[in-house]
Amino acid sequence: MDGVAAEVIERNSGTSPRNVVIVSCDPERWRGLAESLRNTHGVDYCSMITGIHWPEGGPEKNWEVVYHFLRMAVSNPPVIDGMVEPIVIDPTKVEGNGVPLEIEVRVNLPETREPCVASVQDIWVGADWNEKETWDLVGIDFEGHVGMRRVLQPHETPTGFHPLQKQHKLRYHDFEEMYDDVQGFLRKPSDAGKIK
Repeated sequence: MDGVAAEVIERNSGTSPRNVVIVSCDPERWRGLAESLRNTHGVDYCSMITGIHWPEGGPEKNWEVVYHFLRMAVSNPPVIDGMVEPIVIDPTKVEGNGVPLEIEVRVNLPETREPCVASVQDIWVGADWNEKETWDLVGIDFEGHVGMRRVLQPHETPTGFHPLQKQHKLRYHDFEEMYDDVQGFLRKPSDAGKIK
């Protein structure tokens, strides 16, 4: 597929090393890739979506959306007495779309005041909350998302304010006030002379 590149890497975090497919995708190709992942390759779970603001990233990578997917290859697990039973699979007998897989898709967005990428809320139900959270905190819009609203910031937060955008000056910059010890913070030698 044009505008899409992929490589397999080994991740060593967690309990054991595992292979992860890392995909880079142009924003114009994202929706088509998402449909292919779901319908052709059996990717059935969206576990996380992250948005990043890279002001120093240059004109081609000013924003980035990172999607984390799993192909668990489990449908209709057995339920006994209201409890879902674990499915133990012999890895020597798994093939094709039955092979569990972890996929990370990175979509770079160019420099703009209104970053936007196609929503996949209708493809993976797990994308619904993640897209809302990413928009709320980072300000990346998901075109076609139904019911977009703030989920972590107060609803009265000013329009256009998304705290993880780098142009916002956070409270701890040039802020001299110290926490009271009652809150569980004790003064450190480096805090000497600062206003409480």
